[in-house]
Amino acid sequence: MKSLAALLTASLLSVHAFAADAPAAPKVDLAKGAASYAAVCVACHAADGNSTVPLQPSLAQQHPEYTFKQLLEFKSGARKDPIMQGFAATLSEADARNIAWWLASQKAKPGFAKEKDLVMTGERIFRGGIPDRHIPACAGCHSPNGAGIPAQYPRLSGQHADYTVKQMVAFRDGTRANNAVMQGVAAKMNDREIKAVSDYIAGLR
Repeated sequence: MKSLAALLTASLLSVHAFAADAPAAPKVDLAKGAASYAAVCVACHAADGNSTVPLQPSLAQQHPEYTFKQLLEFKSGARKDPIMQGFAATLSEADARNIAWWLASQKAKPGFAKEKDLVMTGERIFRGGIPDRHIPACAGCHSPNGAGIPAQYPRLSGQHADYTVKQMVAFRDGTRANNAVMQGVAAKMNDREIKAVSDYIAGLR
């Protein structure tokens, strides 16, 4: 019978062999990402990814996996938006990856809540949800400060309230159908609740 040491050595060798055979992660070229962004995205999302247009999202410091996924889904048509689908159609998968990682390297600027009478309602929904209607707390997936969870849930803090409202309504009415969880959440929320939580998100730091 082999000794424990021999078994452990064999196991480690097997792991290393598997790692050696695993495909390498695609390389990211931030310089190319910056160039592609400047050519395709800058007019709507600003030079550093901090959009100044309330209906156009700020993308700086967003988790790159999330941005990459959204660009590919615009390209495939899984996420609908006539303008973004047109731009995404011009991007290769490598372009989309480079842009996403370049945006992640840009520092997000803070946003501000504007609707003082709604902030407390928005905070209550974001932090605690609406239990009697089985609406979960936004913080559960997007973290208490809106930073999100890398590769899973997007960063929301500082996002324009107008843009967040637009997306929540799109999830609710089914015109944005690339996230079943968000469709289910938005379906249970009324206009005032959506506006309140969107304004609260804009002021998160």
